[in-house]
Amino acid sequence: MDYKYMRIQGREDSYITKYPKGVFSLCWNLIRDEQLTNEEKELFISIDNWFKDNLPEPEPCKNHEKVITFFKCESTLEMVEKLKPAIALLDRHQKPYDVVYTNFVGTVVYEDDWQIAVQVENGKMI
Repeated sequence: MDYKYMRIQGREDSYITKYPKGVFSLCWNLIRDEQLTNEEKELFISIDNWFKDNLPEPEPCKNHEKVITFFKCESTLEMVEKLKPAIALLDRHQKPYDVVYTNFVGTVVYEDDWQIAVQVENGKMI
């Protein structure tokens, strides 16, 4: 089966969306909680900077709206490769996550060549 969208998400909810936190939030939480070594912290920040330099940041995300993002499966092989070291950090620090593939998302409020942002309310896509 072919899927349109993919999201890497944790098992704890965001206080903003009430939806499971995405991979970047999970890694930033590891930094906030001082669980990463300096080298691990530098590694994740370099990954985060690569994404900021190479992908547009969705306007709804900049505005802290209640949205979640998904990668588009057809155009994100490079993105997934870039995320592998961040995912390894989650594994190393036993931070549970799920890789979700789907064709069914809610209301798309942003779209570019690599990703979409979807509205959420009370922890559910609308």
